[in-house]
Amino acid sequence: MQEKYELEQLMELVQTKQFRKLRSILMEMNEVDVAEFLDELGPEETILVFRLLPKEQAAEVFAELEDSDDQERLINALNDKELREVLDELYLDDTVDVIEDMPANVVSRILRNSDPASRSQINQLLNYPKDSAGSIMTTEYVFLHPDATVEESFARIRKEGMDKETIYTCYVTQNRVLLGVVTVRRLLLSAYETKIRDIMETNVLSVNTHDDKEDVAQMLNKYDLSAIPVVDGDNRLVGIVTFDDAMDVIEEETTEDFEKMAAILPSDKPYLKTGVFETWRSRIPWLMLLMLSATFTGIIITKFESALAACVVLTSFIPMLSGTGGNSGSQSSVAVIRALSLDEIDFSDLIAVVWKESRVAVLCGVCLACANFVKMMVVDRWLMNNPAVTPMVALVVCLTLVFTVLCAKVVGCTLPMAAEKIGIDPAVMASPFITTIVDALSLLIYFFFATQLLGV
Repeated sequence: MQEKYELEQLMELVQTKQFRKLRSILMEMNEVDVAEFLDELGPEETILVFRLLPKEQAAEVFAELEDSDDQERLINALNDKELREVLDELYLDDTVDVIEDMPANVVSRILRNSDPASRSQINQLLNYPKDSAGSIMTTEYVFLHPDATVEESFARIRKEGMDKETIYTCYVTQNRVLLGVVTVRRLLLSAYETKIRDIMETNVLSVNTHDDKEDVAQMLNKYDLSAIPVVDGDNRLVGIVTFDDAMDVIEEETTEDFEKMAAILPSDKPYLKTGVFETWRSRIPWLMLLMLSATFTGIIITKFESALAACVVLTSFIPMLSGTGGNSGSQSSVAVIRALSLDEIDFSDLIAVVWKESRVAVLCGVCLACANFVKMMVVDRWLMNNPAVTPMVALVVCLTLVFTVLCAKVVGCTLPMAAEKIGIDPAVMASPFITTIVDALSLLIYFFFATQLLGV
């Protein structure tokens, strides 16, 4: 309730043009909250309120804006002097993130208003592959010489640290080659005359510039690091990836996986800021593919329509069998996709995964079949007085249930692993795709048992 009240209060200040009071309130707010407030304003109001912010806060708020359209609108509204002030306060990796989402004319203006050294580094970062560690690293870090003393190192940190993204971990280099790391905590606890090489940690975790950014984010999470150095092929330090960038990567990849698992093409815009036609374009390709692939289910039903005509009651259990199979396959696929994303398993574990899921499937299938047999005999045959539901019909349905769950779980665990093996995102092989396959398999199993046991 408090947050809602504050938003309404800020909106009222904008509408009543009490900009002096509004500025004093915004200066006390967290940059993330200010960015969220700007997202709620109209285009003209966003520009007006943004100009009220001090340049240091304005840069941080600018980096936190979720919608690239808002950022582009602000860039176009600022004059060159104002834009230069914002860019000077932005960290290089944030500037690169902004540039990647901007049209060419806006990119040219940003680069034109950047100082030569920053422009060179920005161009260097832009040349790395989009999904690489190099594309998310920052070149703003503190590096120390191994023969420098602690006192000299503190002087260097005081001189350069203000413009660096982090100073809590310093990197020891000689001729740009990464030799070790030393924390500010270790520096504080060491005598001033101590040489850095005597207190640095030489067993350094690092990543290559072309390593996948998702793998880098997982390393930061696994080892509880605040930053990780990025080196080139000659072990020369070229940048660092900080935990806040890793969190952005994890959020981005998780969102993308969820969208793919729901058969939606990924989008980088917030839900309410994505247009209707853009949302339509992201959803219709998979829906079209799944609709066409589902025609196989219709073909199977058509082929066995004589069996259904001979025993009409079989038709009523098809939705339950298909739904149970789809749900079983989804359970396995989600578990396997998560394990793949966390590097808990790989393709070499396929047999072990299939063996585990098969045993789970038998247990689940038998439990479901027993419960369903009781339900068919008590509810369908006795309470609903349906004599067509005979024990043999119930046996057909229950056997189908066991084998459908088994097939669904095997399909659900093998498809994501096979997809990763051939270089496709495992998330693509999630619920909708697996459900379509399992629907067809469940019908084939169903009609096989029906023809064998009922003779239809």
